[in-house]
Amino acid sequence: MSLFAKLFGKTKTLSQLSAAELRREEILIGKQRDKLMKKIELTADAKKKIFEQGAKTASPELRKALAQEFELKSKEQMMAARELNIRSKELLTVSRVRLVKENQGRSSLGGRLNISEADFAKIGGWIEDDAVNNEVYLEKLDELLELGAQSDSDVLNATKLGEAGTDLMSLWDKMDAGEMKSDEALKQADEAITKQAEKHAQ
Repeated sequence: MSLFAKLFGKTKTLSQLSAAELRREEILIGKQRDKLMKKIELTADAKKKIFEQGAKTASPELRKALAQEFELKSKEQMMAARELNIRSKELLTVSRVRLVKENQGRSSLGGRLNISEADFAKIGGWIEDDAVNNEVYLEKLDELLELGAQSDSDVLNATKLGEAGTDLMSLWDKMDAGEMKSDEALKQADEAITKQAEKHAQ
């Protein structure tokens, strides 16, 4: 049984699933990813409270207990972050295979669905490798599925950040570095979204 058959608990391999089945898997993995994102957010909030509590107390015993709790929360956050990375790669994989499945016969898209066990082994290795980020993974996956230069750029870019999303990532980085306040960043993010919407409407 292939890696993805094990993941999805099915007797079919990933490439044997219909477009509708693949879409259902996308929804399922998407929900799992959203739960992990929420868990990471809640853990970060808990760590902040623990840190602030430790800063307010002068008791060495209490600080030691809080430090241990902070370490535990940090490990939970790291584990959830790694699982989130895996779910994100799985989501990209299912989306890409569905893309090929739905567009079979379109010369502008191309792609192949005869994914071998050796291919699945490669994909599995990339998914488990923390050093392979989503962008690199997507490039490797597209190459394996032969989606490279043959593909429709609009379809391929569907799972990538748009201009406004890229701007938002930059704004968050500036906030992290203390270069920008929250209100100012939010205003710029809204302006970027509005600008992009107006561009598409033209």
